Amino acid sequence: MEWRAVQGWTRGVLVAALLGAAAAPARAQEPRVVELTLERAVERGMDDSYRVRRLRLDIERTRALLQAQRAGLRSRVFMTFQAPRFERISETKWNSTLQRDAIVRQNSQLWQMDFSVEQPIILFGYPTNGSLSLNNRVYRYTQIGEDEDDITYYNRYFVRYWQPLFQPNWLKSNLENAELELQRAELTFQSDAVALLDALADEYHGLFRLAYRQRTYSTLVDGLQQAAELAREKARADDRRAIDANQAQVARANARERLQQSRSDFRLAASRMKQRLRLDATDSLGVRPAIRIAPLQVDEARAVEFGVTLRPQLRTLEIQRRKDEIDLNNTRGSNAFHVNLEFTYGTEMQDPVLRRLLREPSNSYTVGVRGTVPVWDWGAKKARVEAERLSLERTRLSLEETREQIEVEIRNLVRNVGEYQQRAQNMEANLELAQNVAAMSLSQYRDGSITMLDLLQALERREATANNFLEAFLGYRNAVLNLQQQTYYDFENRAPLLERFGIRSSVAPAAE
Repeated sequence: MEWRAVQGWTRGVLVAALLGAAAAPARAQEPRVVELTLERAVERGMDDSYRVRRLRLDIERTRALLQAQRAGLRSRVFMTFQAPRFERISETKWNSTLQRDAIVRQNSQLWQMDFSVEQPIILFGYPTNGSLSLNNRVYRYTQIGEDEDDITYYNRYFVRYWQPLFQPNWLKSNLENAELELQRAELTFQSDAVALLDALADEYHGLFRLAYRQRTYSTLVDGLQQAAELAREKARADDRRAIDANQAQVARANARERLQQSRSDFRLAASRMKQRLRLDATDSLGVRPAIRIAPLQVDEARAVEFGVTLRPQLRTLEIQRRKDEIDLNNTRGSNAFHVNLEFTYGTEMQDPVLRRLLREPSNSYTVGVRGTVPVWDWGAKKARVEAERLSLERTRLSLEETREQIEVEIRNLVRNVGEYQQRAQNMEANLELAQNVAAMSLSQYRDGSITMLDLLQALERREATANNFLEAFLGYRNAVLNLQQQTYYDFENRAPLLERFGIRSSVAPAAE
């Protein structure tokens, strides 16, 4: 009996554990309410946005290209080989003994290997086009004959110095271009991140508008309910006042319809926002429509300064101007007079026996100077140089024009912030007055001083004033956001906009 009791107790514990394990996922998937603010929406949207992730991949790609260019400043080791090369061919060659051309049949084999360690020359941190390399060349050459084969082994160690003169420094230009491309990718990320921030703010303000209108319509419904109750009390005392209750009931029904419509609109907008923020479909979004207008003073000169220094647009044009200058210099140096210097020095040995290659090597060297002097190209180079010069001039004009546009635009935005702030503050005071009038109207209707029509007008006027205050407030918020977007500076929190929301282009820079 005791053993059966123990078995029954064990089975009970296992069943309870299984039921608890089965119920755990259900509890983990319970819907939650996400209290949404503008900061949380931006943080969530920037972390999980496909667009931001693509931009970060672009930055990583350009960073990898820059790393590849920087690797070109370091030593590289490479080997080339021919293993083997067979030649069996008849060629016409000059025979000095016969003093005429003779057809020579060649039958040979070549096994060759070249090994090099090359280092670009960098003087005082300035990369040049020159290079210094350590080299080894070894081969086995066989001329196949009818009677016997003629075998030759060859080995050479030598140092090679190569220096181009009077031509574009392609190594330096390519490195600088890669650095400029990385800077431009970073600036593109900043521009798109702020544009995404603005889009998220628009969607959040749409939810805020709907949540505030729900509260406004709910307040109107409550006020009309009080009016209907007062009218019914008066109708019980005087049958002629029954129409007042009907008027209040009709107005209340209309207000409830607008409330239901705003709730439906909020549900649809919240569904789109959840999809945008990649939240679970079972989650609910909560937006608290609290309006607070903090006085904001913006210094116009500082705003213009931030727009010029922090805004990526001018810096992107500066990068383009520098790239145009590089292209112009490269075009001027291409197809122009240039000289290539080459020096080699080392030891070599040739012998038909492989093991004797290193016994008595002899010194070897080469000195070479090769130059190119363009004579006539029908004006092709001149036209290309002129085209690059015009591109540079166009970029300079764009820089000047953009700077003037930014200054004018930011000055107007600063004035808009002040005007919208004043309008929102005026509407806030007007809303307080409308609320007082509505409360007084209820008391006056209870006392019989005004009619139901006057009371309904006062309640409707309060609702309209609240909506006007909402639009004034959102206009003020949009003006502030537009100023932030154009200056990349948050004047409310006194911090650069990207730092304010913790927006970074990438996690860590690539190793150099």
